[in-house]
Amino acid sequence: MQDGFYSGWHRAGSWTLRLWAWAVLFFLILPILTMIPLSFNAEPFFSFTRGMLQLDPAAYSLRWYADIFENPNWMLAIRNSFIIGICATIIATSLGTLAAVGLASANMPLRRLITALLLSPMIVPLIIVAAGMFFFYTRFNLVATYTGLIIAHAALGVPFVIITVTATLSGFDRSLYQAGLSLGDTPFGVFRRVVLPMIRPGVISGALFAFVTSFDEIVLVLFLAGPEQRTIPRQMFAGIREQISPTILAVATLLIIISMSVLALLEWLRRRNELIAAKHDTDF
Repeated sequence: MQDGFYSGWHRAGSWTLRLWAWAVLFFLILPILTMIPLSFNAEPFFSFTRGMLQLDPAAYSLRWYADIFENPNWMLAIRNSFIIGICATIIATSLGTLAAVGLASANMPLRRLITALLLSPMIVPLIIVAAGMFFFYTRFNLVATYTGLIIAHAALGVPFVIITVTATLSGFDRSLYQAGLSLGDTPFGVFRRVVLPMIRPGVISGALFAFVTSFDEIVLVLFLAGPEQRTIPRQMFAGIREQISPTILAVATLLIIISMSVLALLEWLRRRNELIAAKHDTDF
């Protein structure tokens, strides 16, 4: 009877915890979900009209989504965000993967110090990083250039790649690397044929994090970008300050969809990596 009491108490506590978790999730996600129906408002307001509350079809419109593709400022911002994000992701993924592989070696001198330096962009307040980069870039005429902005965004993405790749390397069997060398292959060949396929999920996850970081970044853009390098967050910031338009809500809705797609892809990669690891353990 006592066991039944504790079992019932445990189930009640579990349901209470779940309810609290769903309540917190609803509290956090409600402001985000509110923007989605507002982006279809036929009127230039940031509030629900009477027609929207009455579900009148005439109160809803796609005009603000059409304005995204008709406005040259928004099209320039979208193009810049993808160009800068993709280039920064390629650089961050390449450098972060190589750094993670090097730091995974036990013979690496000053490994902890180097790791702390490479991860510092995640720890140091972004306003300090942006100010430091601005004064450094002025010496090399990199302010208001695509090159400077790509390098700055790549520096922010490198720590995410290092963390994800290092986590993947923690389960890597280094004897496979030694076996590849003993068969006469070069270190780069072993890395390309043996190591990289094993750590590919971590590399892809790090690349996605680096891209999202670059895509959403605004502080560095405010310090380092010129009028021709404005990105989507910079255009949204300018729209709120200079000309309030529900087009911002339409762009925010599209960004929500992109973020949810990236999260779904990351979850799929995580589960795939777990299945591969479980299959590997079963085979051996």
